[in-house]
Amino acid sequence: MDPTTLLSRLAVSLAIGLLVGLERGWHSRSGQEYQRAVGLRTFALSGLLGGVAGALAGAQQPYILGLVFLGYAAAFTAFHWLEARADTDPNPERDLSITSVVAGLVTFLLGALAILADVRVAIAAGVAMTGLLALRDPLHRWVATLSGDEVRAILTLLAMSFLLLPVLPNHPVDPWGALNPHSIWLLAVMVAAISFGGYVAVRALGDRLGVLMAALAGGLASSTATTLTLARLGRVHPTSSRLLGAGVLLAGAVMMVRVGVLAMVLNPDLLGLLAPPLACAALGQVGGAAVLIIRNRHYHVPKLNIANPLEVGMALKMAAFIAAVALASQLLAQSLGAPGVLVMAALSGVADVDAVTLSMAHLGGHGLTLKVAMEGVLIVTAVNTVTKAAMAAWVGGARLGLVVGGVSALALGAGALAVGW
Repeated sequence: MDPTTLLSRLAVSLAIGLLVGLERGWHSRSGQEYQRAVGLRTFALSGLLGGVAGALAGAQQPYILGLVFLGYAAAFTAFHWLEARADTDPNPERDLSITSVVAGLVTFLLGALAILADVRVAIAAGVAMTGLLALRDPLHRWVATLSGDEVRAILTLLAMSFLLLPVLPNHPVDPWGALNPHSIWLLAVMVAAISFGGYVAVRALGDRLGVLMAALAGGLASSTATTLTLARLGRVHPTSSRLLGAGVLLAGAVMMVRVGVLAMVLNPDLLGLLAPPLACAALGQVGGAAVLIIRNRHYHVPKLNIANPLEVGMALKMAAFIAAVALASQLLAQSLGAPGVLVMAALSGVADVDAVTLSMAHLGGHGLTLKVAMEGVLIVTAVNTVTKAAMAAWVGGARLGLVVGGVSALALGAGALAVGW
């Protein structure tokens, strides 16, 4: 390593230590001067020491770094322990935890990382650690507000996402190429995540704003899953049908925008064909949602008591249903030939729109005419919209189904007029 590069990396090691020391020094500012074992200068020197040790060790003599780290860890921990024993500050907020010890050790290692590896990783980790240290009080308050059910929901969702999902095969496992375990489980994770996201939004933002924000965010991931979540709330809270119906419609509008953007990015030639009907239908749903929100603003919004933060059973049932629809769609497409493409689009729309949208955008002009590709996208979008209206009525009750179904019919009619159907 040339001297210029070495000096610049040592400067990064020092800067990481200064950054962490700034936060730790500010945190312990109430202590008496010269009675703090660790502060701005100590952390700055810790980062620099890690950088120097890393430079001396290099790639050929890692034991040097290990020995220096062991000596540093022993000295740093001892001084912090002595400070804790000698501390006479009666302030109950005084932090005598092991956090500063761990922060010092990590600062040393990040200083070494800036020398031995990608300096950007060291910088990012240093900033992340400092932010985590600075957020101590908000994090403690947040943890104190969690219930046992919420903690279990968070752990379950993390296990579904990061333990089970990565080990599932990401390829079809059936002879027809329709069932991809990774994709099916990913859908279950999305349904569960949207359910939990709606719970968090309602709790953090209130019933009215929370439902609408959850619907908008959920529409980006899966409007079908969002509809199912809101419909289940509608079954328990029938007097909130207007608010929940507005949420379903907003999720559907976001879905149409998402489909249009996805198709047009992959195949710009579809722009002129898809933009008018999708825009008209989306605007129809947004307009209907706006009317429902305005008409509902003078009414008291009942408290949405969501008993279970994470609906795992609902997510698994939804994933199994979509897997069955995907298998049936693939079998029909293979048996019917060219007309089976549109049949597959119609059946797939019962569960999902993205797979058909991707296929149609990819094949449009390359195996399929643009007109057939456009029809496939519009069919899957229309069927999915009708399915969500039926789901709202079946799961959420007649009042919610009437609200969603009526506006959806008008929106689809506007889209059909735009395309000339």
